[in-house]
Amino acid sequence: AVDDTVRLARLDINFGNIFHRQDRFSEALDCYQRAYSQLAPDKDAEGIIAALHNVAVCLIALNENERAQETYENVRKFAQKQDMPLAVAQADYNIASLYFFRGEYGRAIEILRAACNASLQTGDVYHAALCLLDLSEIYLQLNLNQDAADLAGEAFQRFEELGTGYEAAKALTHSAIALSQQRKNFQALMLFAQARAMFVKEKNHVWPALIDLYEAFAHFNDGRAAESRRYCAAALDFFRNSALPGRAVLCRLLLARLSLNAGDVSSASQECGLAFRDLEKREAPVLLYQAHLVMGRIEETIGNLEEAEKHYCVAKDVLERLRGGIRGEELKISFLENRIEVYENLAGLYLSKALMPNALQEAWHCMELAKSRNLLEMIVRSSSHPHLHTPGKNALTPYALKLREQLNWYYHRIDAEQTMRFPARNERLLRLRDQAGQSEKEFLRFMREIPSDEAEAAGLEPVKPASLESVRESLCPATTLIEYFRVQDSILATVITRDNLEIVPVTSASQVIETLRMLQLQFSLFRLSPEHVKDFVELLLPATKARLSDLYTQLIAPIRNKLQGKYLLVVPHESLHCVPFHALFDGENYLIDSYAISYAPSASIYVQCRQKQAKQAGHSLVLGVADPQAPHIDEELRSVAALLPEAKLFVGSQASEKVLQEYGAGSQLVHIATHGFFRQDRPMFSGIRLGDTFLTLYDLYRLKLPVEHITISGCSTGMNAVAAGDEIIGLIRGLLFAGARSLLLSLWDVNDGTTADLMRSFYGHYLNRKNRALALQDAMKELRVRYPHPYYWAPFMLVGNAAA
Repeated sequence: AVDDTVRLARLDINFGNIFHRQDRFSEALDCYQRAYSQLAPDKDAEGIIAALHNVAVCLIALNENERAQETYENVRKFAQKQDMPLAVAQADYNIASLYFFRGEYGRAIEILRAACNASLQTGDVYHAALCLLDLSEIYLQLNLNQDAADLAGEAFQRFEELGTGYEAAKALTHSAIALSQQRKNFQALMLFAQARAMFVKEKNHVWPALIDLYEAFAHFNDGRAAESRRYCAAALDFFRNSALPGRAVLCRLLLARLSLNAGDVSSASQECGLAFRDLEKREAPVLLYQAHLVMGRIEETIGNLEEAEKHYCVAKDVLERLRGGIRGEELKISFLENRIEVYENLAGLYLSKALMPNALQEAWHCMELAKSRNLLEMIVRSSSHPHLHTPGKNALTPYALKLREQLNWYYHRIDAEQTMRFPARNERLLRLRDQAGQSEKEFLRFMREIPSDEAEAAGLEPVKPASLESVRESLCPATTLIEYFRVQDSILATVITRDNLEIVPVTSASQVIETLRMLQLQFSLFRLSPEHVKDFVELLLPATKARLSDLYTQLIAPIRNKLQGKYLLVVPHESLHCVPFHALFDGENYLIDSYAISYAPSASIYVQCRQKQAKQAGHSLVLGVADPQAPHIDEELRSVAALLPEAKLFVGSQASEKVLQEYGAGSQLVHIATHGFFRQDRPMFSGIRLGDTFLTLYDLYRLKLPVEHITISGCSTGMNAVAAGDEIIGLIRGLLFAGARSLLLSLWDVNDGTTADLMRSFYGHYLNRKNRALALQDAMKELRVRYPHPYYWAPFMLVGNAAA
């Protein structure tokens, strides 16, 4: 009878549950599969879902993650067919967790978001809160701390209402970690104390010790060494003999940092050595990176520069591999937050050995490694590897990706098993580590054998920055490249010509930031009404010149005698991306009087701009939208269209995204005159106004614009936020990715009347000389005769392949 079959299947499920609690997963799996076969296809929908769910849980325990995912997907299909939305949402949650375990953060985030919404719609508040909790954990790992705090706070509120203490305490801990990473340590410590009390109430022993470690880091970041050491020692007492050796390593590395900061090098070296001992035969790349970084600092402190270099190089290589394993632009950028120190330390170390062969070249190479790498990879891969989108190509690389996902799976499994409500038995953890070790060996063997071009094309190896030789070859004759870099508070200037390389300390970062702040305050006064500006513009000029002179003294004067030729290519760093180098003032002349000046996010990206294929002939595209705040845009558009060859002009509502898509790719030159906006809070949503929409950075990623040159003559179109890894996030990023070889954009809010004059002059000179850098130099000089204040003549910057 059907009832007897259902009862027998339920009995099998119960037997399976008993086997599962005893870690007898194969036997449990047999019971669950037998129960499923008895209930299929439709004897008991809830029983079928329970059986399949338990099958997947056993497969996870047996590390058969692909079969587990397939099983959860079958649960989802069955639940959809039975119109059981709650079960669908729960299956989605489990599928997302598998993606997270494999390190596919972007896919996990996408599914968790959808699963959370679906759970809320079906009234499953618990699973919705679990989705939020997992999202906060992913964001914490990627340093998206404000998002993590918001999600954890929402999860905590829901768990509190449900009365689930363990989950609520985890959510509260995530909130505290996010606050600590934002240096809001007082609020973080309050939440840590509250979470600890909740875990103690839940009779959980692992999480209070974890919180001790988190609090130790919070005190360390706040400069309270004694409190940090006390909490760290308490955490180490628990973890040194626990099944969580990774946490013990973190404790020792923090103790090493504390000892090093206190001048106790011997104790620092001892703790770091013990951390290395605990890391033996264990693949924990993030910990390995930190251990080598700390040991490098210790060796450098005692003067063992060769040993310091070895440790820093290992740390750098590990970081490069970690970074290469992350998919998604924002995730890669945020991952590098707080992890750039190794490049700074290596650059500083090489400079201290400047008399040794290749020391300067190695220092410069480290600087390039720390600059706009993600943008470089986006540009290179979009232009160099069209075959990646073709099915059937590169049969080897999918296997490497699968191996990497398998490794991520093991690492997350080990971590999850150690920190769950009832931690796994030591035997299970040892078995997991052995299996992870076998996968590591297989992955390393495969990576030694895979051709390097296939590995790079598949994203298994990061795109390497340009060599010094290729940068020199790309420089136009009579060009000097100045590349800036910050090491701690010191700003270095690397001066590169076709036959020379020098690196010079020029100033302090704190000094430049203060001067730049005062300069930006001067420019902000021009946002007042034209009547007010007219009254005081002459009074502002001396004060603005003084600030520009200060920046000249700090950034250019120490290297002025090293600048050769008539072209300067400036590669800024961090806050220097906001400096108008062409307007720096030496007391008598502006820098633009002596040099035609252009910019690049990095030397490697400049090389890519030089190598890009673009339209050298054909029509020009001119489009834009006037508004009451910029009434001269129509005049600018028509005058520019009259100058440019075969110009196609679209104004107002006709200046649409569709027009840009249709005519942009086939254009030689593109000129867009419209209102631009820069979002400091969310720079990826910076953009420009078109006739039918607002075009953001995300939209630019979808466009193909392999053109010789693009001008966007609106306000602040060249402004950027500077994220981790010196990644500039603004329109420059999107336009270079879309394919443009050079850009003309604004650094601040422009006056539309003088902008129209500047554009006419720029294009007039360009059509005569076929050199954008010289054309902009001439246009700025001409406009300055009538409008002496730099606000009017100096807002625009050339980016990319400008001297052509």
